Amino acid sequence: MITRLCLIRHGETAWNAGQRIQGQIDVPLSSRGHAQARATANALRGERFAAIHCSDLARARQTAQAIAAVLKLPFVPCASLRERDYGMFQSLTWSEVRSRRPDDWARHAARDEDFDFRGTGESLRAFAARVLEALARILAAHAGDRVLVVTHGGVLDVVHRRATGTRLAAPRDFEIPNAAANWIEVDGDRWSILSWAERGHLGETLDELPG
Repeated sequence: MITRLCLIRHGETAWNAGQRIQGQIDVPLSSRGHAQARATANALRGERFAAIHCSDLARARQTAQAIAAVLKLPFVPCASLRERDYGMFQSLTWSEVRSRRPDDWARHAARDEDFDFRGTGESLRAFAARVLEALARILAAHAGDRVLVVTHGGVLDVVHRRATGTRLAAPRDFEIPNAAANWIEVDGDRWSILSWAERGHLGETLDELPG
């Protein structure tokens, strides 16, 4: 039974614009992020979804709320759809991490699957397992339907790799812009990308995430 997911990265925050690492810190949308959320909602106006699921962090909830208001559907917040916990990196900018913690930055930049920020955060391997388990629950609950999921860049990174068979440790060669639409199709164990990083409804949008 084929299920389609439309996954949206939350709208922009001031921390995105400043390249400051949010992780699981609860940063709200900026004014531009709210405008992006409204633009995404209008772009999805003609679509039909069985449900809307979202991360419970404010930036994702606020994006989901704008879309839910247009689609006239409730949205279900879920902690398992949160961004990766970046531990000791959180609240720093990427340039601050590179200068203050060069060895830790090197492990992160190399996409070391077991690097958990020296025990303060979540390894890439554990994060991916959490994300895929959360999506498996959504897929089981909505088999054969179309579902909207509003989440974070790290989550979308995991999804793209699952759908393309790309290793977690491989460098990223695809975009993850704020408020863009990403469509995947799931048929049993087979995941495939229908379209990725749709952003014709947006003006400027960021992809500030390191590869």
